[in-house]
Amino acid sequence: MKRFAATALTFALVLTAGYAYAFFGLFEDNTVTAENGVISIPTAEVSDGQAHHFSYETSGKTVKFFVIKSPDGVLRAAFDACDVCWREGKGYSQQGAVMICNNCGQQFHTTRINEVKGGCNPAPLERTVRDGNLIIKEAALFEGMRYFL
Repeated sequence: MKRFAATALTFALVLTAGYAYAFFGLFEDNTVTAENGVISIPTAEVSDGQAHHFSYETSGKTVKFFVIKSPDGVLRAAFDACDVCWREGKGYSQQGAVMICNNCGQQFHTTRINEVKGGCNPAPLERTVRDGNLIIKEAALFEGMRYFL
């Protein structure tokens, strides 16, 4: 019985910590800056299949986004917000090959990111890959600022 209680307590603590990371933004969060109107992220740093969360600060506002390499080998980027739940400011967390809205719990396979928009899908962020870097134009981040008012 003690072993069961200890296992249950450990599971509860891990689950609670996971939700704290997802709901309170305690996951990886790197601030990026633009150089000549462009954010450049080395593809080697974001090609591990894990969601990498970033912040871009301008004019007193912080725009959040994530980058992930989906199972089909495509580097994808999206704002850490959607058209429906953005006001809650909870963003997305990853579970395997899906991103989960931390507000409503809807799940989106990573291969859908940048392909499907609207509703609770992660809002697409325009990006290109060039010379071993993921390139995001500063202007594209400005377009998503409305999600982070």
